[in-house]
Amino acid sequence: MTRLSEEPNAGPHTLNLDDEEHRLLLAAVHSYLDDFGHEEADVLRRVKELHAKLVMAVACADVPKFTVVTGGSFGAGNYAMCGRAYEPRQLWMWPNARISVMGGEQAATVLSMVGDADPDEIRAKYEAEGNPYHSTARLWDDGIIDPLDTRRVLALGISAALNAPIPESTFGIFRM
Repeated sequence: MTRLSEEPNAGPHTLNLDDEEHRLLLAAVHSYLDDFGHEEADVLRRVKELHAKLVMAVACADVPKFTVVTGGSFGAGNYAMCGRAYEPRQLWMWPNARISVMGGEQAATVLSMVGDADPDEIRAKYEAEGNPYHSTARLWDDGIIDPLDTRRVLALGISAALNAPIPESTFGIFRM
C-alpha cells in the first residue's frame, strides 16, 4: 500500500509503480484547486495537466481497483481517482459520503451566474441527489457500508480479486 505525497506529479507516477508491483493503492480525493493558490496564473493549466495524468494512470492500471467514498466525491476528482467509469471491482459509499458533478454550493453559484436559477432550490436538489442512498438506489455504486466494516469489506473484495490473474499493464508516456 502506498500513500501519495503532496507533489502533484507523484500521484500518476506512484500509480504506475504500484501497478507494476501489483500493490494496493488507497487515495484521498480533494479539490485540485487546494493544491495550488488561486492567484497563480497557471492554475488551470496545472490542474488540467494533473487531471490528465491521473486519468491516464487510473485507466491504464490493471491491478484490481477498489473505491470507498468516505466524504465528498465531486466532478473530476471522482473520475480521476477511480470512479465508476474506471471499473473498480467494488465501489462502496459511507453513510456520510456525497457524490455529484460538483458540490451544491458551487452548483448554486455557477447556475445562478449563467441563468435565472434559485440558489436555494439548486442546493436542495444537489443535497438530495448527492446523498449515498440516492446513488445506491440507482446502482451507481455497490452499496453503503458501515465505516466500521470497511476493513472487512475490502479484505473480502481483495481476497476474491486475487483468485484471478492480474494482467500486465501498458502505460503511455508520463511527462513529469
